[in-house]
Amino acid sequence: MHYEDFQHLLFERRPDGVLLVTLNRPEVMNATNNQMHWELTQVWGVVDADPTVKVIVVTGAGERAFSAGGDLSVVEEMANSQEATMRVMKEASDIVYNMVACDKPIISAINGTAVGAGLAVALLADVSVMAEDAKITDGHARLGVSAGDHAAIIWPLLCGMAKAKYYLMTADFVDGKEAERLGLVTFCAPREEVLPKSLAIAAKLARGSQAAIRATKKSLNNWLRLAGPVFDNSLALEMLCFLGPDVKEGLDAMRGKRAPDFPSARLPS
Repeated sequence: MHYEDFQHLLFERRPDGVLLVTLNRPEVMNATNNQMHWELTQVWGVVDADPTVKVIVVTGAGERAFSAGGDLSVVEEMANSQEATMRVMKEASDIVYNMVACDKPIISAINGTAVGAGLAVALLADVSVMAEDAKITDGHARLGVSAGDHAAIIWPLLCGMAKAKYYLMTADFVDGKEAERLGLVTFCAPREEVLPKSLAIAAKLARGSQAAIRATKKSLNNWLRLAGPVFDNSLALEMLCFLGPDVKEGLDAMRGKRAPDFPSARLPS
């Protein structure tokens, strides 16, 4: 692929070999539809192969969200189609492993809400800068499926097992200040400073030894590769949940903006 082939990602070249990538569906808070989800599997190989790019900064269009998770139409499609579920399973895996395989530093400028595949990109970045008042949640448990698209591979490493279990099982939201305190993100900052701070870090990395920086990233990412079987298992279990009854109730509850009544939570009569 070439940069002009992407429909929902914008690319802006900054000085020193920094490339700004913007998730661009602001009318729906940059939620991932089928096209954007697929594009997030492809972009890391494209930038990694571009000799003019040294550092990537990823952010969301608009002022409300980095990415507000998966489009509910995609969730509904998965809940009713094994073919769709298997396609999304492969893409979710590709997003994670292609980010891990990208040798160049990735910085996420988390300017607003981040959920689902968008949160995977935000937290798998090598450096993350989050707005103090922005909120993140894995969100899967709220929908009625297990945490699978990135959480098992990275949350325990970032914030420890005790906090990871709590936030992934409850799907509670975490704001920028708490996310920094927990270690989920590298820094938090006032919203207007998130992108400038991210670009400043990118410029600093771009002026450093590229051989040393990339080798350091590759070595540290072996911790993620060791967790690969954990991630693969979590992803498979998530997809099994998409084929069960809870996700249909979770989807209906989200659309109705009400609390879910999951079949699996009901006591036997």
